[in-house]
This record gives sequence, structure tokens and C-alpha cells, in this order.
Amino acid sequence: MSSGQQEDKPLRHGYTTGSCATATTKAALLALILQEQHLEAEIRLPIGKDVTFQMVQCDFNADSATAGTIKDGGDDPDATHGALIQSTVSWTDGSGIELDGGIGVGRVTKPGLPVEVGLAAINPVPKRMITETAAAVLEEYAIAERGVRIVISVPDGEERAKKTLNGRLGIIGGISILGTRGTVVPFSSSAYKASVAQAISVAVAGGCSHIVLSTGGRSEKVGMEIYPELKEEAFIEMGDFIGFALLMSRKHPEIKKVTLVGMMGKFSKLAQGIMMVHSKSAPIDFDFLAKVAQESGAPADEVAFIRTANTASQVGDRMAELGLNVFFETLCEYCCHSSLVTVGGGLEVETVLCTLKGERLGRVSKHG
Repeated sequence: MSSGQQEDKPLRHGYTTGSCATATTKAALLALILQEQHLEAEIRLPIGKDVTFQMVQCDFNADSATAGTIKDGGDDPDATHGALIQSTVSWTDGSGIELDGGIGVGRVTKPGLPVEVGLAAINPVPKRMITETAAAVLEEYAIAERGVRIVISVPDGEERAKKTLNGRLGIIGGISILGTRGTVVPFSSSAYKASVAQAISVAVAGGCSHIVLSTGGRSEKVGMEIYPELKEEAFIEMGDFIGFALLMSRKHPEIKKVTLVGMMGKFSKLAQGIMMVHSKSAPIDFDFLAKVAQESGAPADEVAFIRTANTASQVGDRMAELGLNVFFETLCEYCCHSSLVTVGGGLEVETVLCTLKGERLGRVSKHG
């Protein structure tokens, strides 16, 4: 099969940590009530679909039961793909359903998230799914008056959380239990966008009026070097979602200034008004870069060279060799203009263009 055919193959959906936690809770609660092993559990997802989850463990005694399933991210493998999601359910002396996070589930330490400071990072939709599913099981077996305590755990969650934005969001000690649909749409990017939106909310809640949006870790480091006085929360990795991050920032009147930090490839697209700068979203337009070079006073033979270049960084290297710094300033001007058009003004937008090694090429700021 050719690579083209493989790319056309339908992508397989996966399930959220919230769905896994709900299914393991149901299996554990059934094991506790019936005192027998339950290695599968059917739950209803928020999108109205019934799904059966297979358990890889189910242990019980008279007082508590623990069930676990392996999180399947489908064809959208993320930091939690393959994680063991566990739920331990135990009887309490009182009534009602208590829900908390155990080992590997993060705890919220900063305001601005949909979960209160001090609580386990179990988002509202998964929390509702888990508690409503448990309540339905208790009612089915006519023991709704009994109290249960549910603890969701992810044994390697703290290590997995290092690959997420949780630390920056103030979620310490593990991953979050997430999901509004119950399913993971392959490469939908919705989880990453949700993290960016949350990070902006956390920054605002932390009193930040100036935020620095970077396309990745290297460019973020450049931003931190430029603005060492800003709080950690002010630095947000937006990835390829420049337009989305700008619009989310614009929604918060507290934010007065946004600094964008990135490299030639992605920012040459931003300069043209392309707001989703993934490598597959749009090719590099070398005619546009040649136009910028011409406007910047580059010699005709260099303008011609740019039209035949292979990469945007190759163009940047050539302009730097020529000492044509005005090229980078002009490109930054275009980036600021495109950004202000996208948000409709009302912000100060600064663009910082840097190399892979962290060297600054250009820096321009514009008011909308």
C-alpha cells in the first residue's frame, strides 16, 4: 500500500481519560456490590453513544474494589495514550458520593481553571459522568442511600504530565481527567487548543496583562530572555494555533499586549495572514518572501534566489549573511498587521523572529 493510500485511511477514534475513569468506576462499584469480578463495563458518553470498556484488572474485598483500563487514544496518541486509568471505590459511613484524585492525578494550585484550587484536576464533564454513573448503579441495586468514595488514579500520571502543559497551568502531581465528548477525535487538535485557552485564563487570573505566545519551547526560551520580569504564567506555547491563541487573548480585556515569538517557517505564513501554521496547512510561499526581500532593498539576484529556495530558514540565513536586517523587520511588520486584522485591533501586538539557535532576527511592535 502506498503512503498516500495510508494517509487516506479513516482514522480511528479513541476515548478520553474521563470516559476511562467513568468505566473503571462502574466496574469497580459493581465488583464491590456483587463481590464478583467485572472485566467490562458499558457507559454512555456525553455524545449519546454507548461504549463497552475492557478492564485489565478488577480486585475487590468487602470494603473496596479497584478496576483499571488502558486508555486508548485511537489514532491521536497523546501523553495519556496507553496509560492505566484506575478507580477505587469504597463504602463510607455517610451517604452520597465523594470523588477525589489519587496518585498520578494532578491537583489544581492556580486560579483560572474550571476546577477550584486545591481540588483534584477532574474537569466538570468527567466529574458529572463519574458521579452520575455511580449513582445509577447504586439506584439499580436499591442501595442509593449508601455512601461511596471514588478515587481516580493513574500510576504513571506524574511522569506523563511532564509531556503536557499541566505544570504551567498550575496542575501539580499528575495528569488531568478530561473530556467533554467522551471520545478523542483523531488529530482534531481540540485538546491542545483547550490547553492554550486554559493557559490564557490562568495567566489572566494571575494578574498578567502582557502574555508571550510562542510556537514552541525554543522560541519560548527567547521570550523569557526578553521579558525576565514576567510571571511564568505569562508564557504560553500556542503551537501552530496562532489565530486561535490571538482570539482567545482578545476575549480577555485584561490583556493589553501580546508578544508572538517564532521562527521563519511559521512566521512567514503568519505574515501572509495564515493563522494555522502547521506544515500541512499551507506551503511556504517563496514568491511572498521574495516580495518582502524586494521591499527590503535586496539585490535582484537575491530576490531571484529566494524564489527557488527550499526552506524559509534558508531564506533567513541568506538575508542574515547579507546583513539585510530590514528584511526581518519587514516580515515582523507583516506579522503584526495580520495579527491585528485577525483580532480586530484593541491590542498591542509584538512580533519577535528568532533562529533555531535562539538568535533574534527581528522585533516589531504595533498598536491596534
